[in-house]
Amino acid sequence: MKHITVVGASLAGLGAVRSLRAEGYDGGITVVGEELHRPYDRPPLSKAYLKGDVTAEALALGDAEEYEELGIHWELGERAVHLDCSTTAVILANGRRIDTDGVVVATGSTARRLPGTDGLAGVHTLRTLDDARSLRTELVSGVPRMVAIGAGFIGAEVAATAHHLGLDVTVVEALDTPLERQLGAEMGRICASLHTDHGVRLLCGTGVAELESGGGRVTGVRLTDGRLLPADIVLVGVGARPVDGWLADSGVWVDNGVVCDAGGASSVPNVVAVGDVARRPHPFTGRHARIEHWSNAAESAATAARTLLTGDSATPRATPPSFWSDQYDVRIQLAGCVNPGAELELVEGSYESRSFAALYKEDGAPTAVLAMNRSKIFNRLRRTLIPAAERIAPAAV
Repeated sequence: MKHITVVGASLAGLGAVRSLRAEGYDGGITVVGEELHRPYDRPPLSKAYLKGDVTAEALALGDAEEYEELGIHWELGERAVHLDCSTTAVILANGRRIDTDGVVVATGSTARRLPGTDGLAGVHTLRTLDDARSLRTELVSGVPRMVAIGAGFIGAEVAATAHHLGLDVTVVEALDTPLERQLGAEMGRICASLHTDHGVRLLCGTGVAELESGGGRVTGVRLTDGRLLPADIVLVGVGARPVDGWLADSGVWVDNGVVCDAGGASSVPNVVAVGDVARRPHPFTGRHARIEHWSNAAESAATAARTLLTGDSATPRATPPSFWSDQYDVRIQLAGCVNPGAELELVEGSYESRSFAALYKEDGAPTAVLAMNRSKIFNRLRRTLIPAAERIAPAAV
């Protein structure tokens, strides 16, 4: 290969570039990014950046010296609209064509929005640096009330940050227990108590019927049970969808993301996918799914780079997927795979103090570890987790 195009100036996209060079590739590399920004770290957007504790410059994942050494040609502020697999060319929205020998799809995902809210002032999602800048401007403008729709990690983190900045905050969650799908009911209830104990209202088991507005700005959130929550700012945190529409009619198999094998190879030769746009069988969980974790972006990039350069699907390591979330005065860390019905075993600390480490187990085998404010033992316990292949193999013999 003489030229590789990475579509997506993201953590995963930059990881792919670094991995390609580490594997010895010395050809040309073009990185296409829809945003004007070079790759930056996204987790602080909902926490430290919104609080004003860090600047946008501090979020940068690389610097000019490294980028010069990597030999990247940047195409920023440009959106890919089509992939011509017959000639392996990336087509941009401005009509330009980038002829290339290999493609890394690293377009990630975009925040889901509520229908009919585009252009309504005061309604925000949080996925990009520009999203965070816009939200922060309003959070520090002196408005008193915010409603967060969705008690997932984005909604919970922004709610905690808004509370820290002095706003009156309400969180609305359609499920009876927040984060039950990710952590189970018991741990979900513990996470829910973080809000209530800090004076943030949490309304569960009810959905949003519509947003009310006046003069082009949101004024309230009408719930499905009829209640009206006055709101000056609304944060919509109802999940994300993969940015894969530009691959329609390309020949690349897309189904809730780019369908890949474990090594990141798509259905088309010389096209791989990385990060949370890639739907692949994960060697630890055994699931064929998209994983929207920071750690997955870096790990999948290294594997896909080897796959692209060798033409053979590389074998990824069975590393437990992991993530963290900072809410109020608590750091939540999870690694592994939480399946319905898993048993919880408290290893250290206490649930009541919200300072503990606990294992999820299936048939006695540890499959995941959850910790609150116990980073040291969390890092030790994550090394004891058993991948799905090792748990399944004895029963199959």
